[in-house]
Amino acid sequence: MKMPINADKPHLWKNDIHASVDLFNTWFMAFAPKAYRDTRIETTKGVAQGLRLTKDLTAVTPEVLTKYPTILPTLRMCTCPPLARDRLVGLADANKSLILVMERGKIPPRMPPDLLESNLNRITGIITKMLDTDIFPWLADRSLPTDEQRYRSSTIIADRLCGAVSDPIVRNAQEKRQLALIAEFLTSRGYKQTPPHPSSAPLTEMTAGTFSFRMNVLVGDPKKVKIPIDVVI
Repeated sequence: MKMPINADKPHLWKNDIHASVDLFNTWFMAFAPKAYRDTRIETTKGVAQGLRLTKDLTAVTPEVLTKYPTILPTLRMCTCPPLARDRLVGLADANKSLILVMERGKIPPRMPPDLLESNLNRITGIITKMLDTDIFPWLADRSLPTDEQRYRSSTIIADRLCGAVSDPIVRNAQEKRQLALIAEFLTSRGYKQTPPHPSSAPLTEMTAGTFSFRMNVLVGDPKKVKIPIDVVI
């Protein structure tokens, strides 16, 4: 059995590990906050739209959710305390599949209308009952919110939403950075990036001096499976 390169030489790993950690820390301090801020700006716009569609949360109705199901994650973050998806399912005795599909922007076309209506009534009832009046003071005052109040409330809810997805935000940005560094390293040494090699063709047929990202490599014998590989050189 052939030993993978350097797998039996752990004393050679430390310098690489230290260099990798230092590189990531430098990147994280410089870039990750920007990635988060950019996402927060876009998320704030989405929250503001949700407020407009629900008439500043005074009309959280089944009709609105049917027409604009993607605002459901925003509404879950508008409660006190913020409601995780499963918690909303439990409190509203709602169909979990319905909520999952709604948060992807759709309404299940095959769900019977009366069942859909009863689920949406329970969902909107729980959300309306639990709306956070500290963040949305106009609900307690029964007044119209000012633009400043709307903006402040939108940024708070956007922070809650971004907090729930901050790890994926950073992870996706980090992945792009890693692949860019690899591409820079390889092209500086004469390699050329090509489209992914067909998974049905043997890797030995891949053109020498090329590399590809995100390839599905066919492995196994006799039963073959596809394994996703980040970089193939």
